[in-house]
Amino acid sequence: QVQSLESGGGLVQAGDSLRLSCGGSWPSFDMYAMAWFRQAPGKEREFVAAISWSSERTTYTDSVKGRFTISRDNAKNTVYLQMNALKPGDTAVYYCARGRGSGSSLYAESEWYDGWGQGTQVTVSS
Repeated sequence: QVQSLESGGGLVQAGDSLRLSCGGSWPSFDMYAMAWFRQAPGKEREFVAAISWSSERTTYTDSVKGRFTISRDNAKNTVYLQMNALKPGDTAVYYCARGRGSGSSLYAESEWYDGWGQGTQVTVSS
């Protein structure tokens, strides 16, 4: 089973930026939508952003719109999450996953994704 490998997390101050990366040995990576989720302590995993196979379509949860940008490089089998103007409320473990549906369909529900990795910790101090 293919698993994601997330990296780029760390401890930053409010207002700082981070760029997360996610790679994996997915066959036919460029056929699938990809997404980022996050899970804060004591909370359920929540959707952050998703991108279609061609990068033509993206979608974000409201709390990160205008601050986070999801992108992908199909030649490198990698998806990114650029996070700007970070807030303490962004503190969480961030996961990426591969879409199980059409590469053009973007879903916010975790059951539409697989290939979950161990995640990368992002901690934002005030």
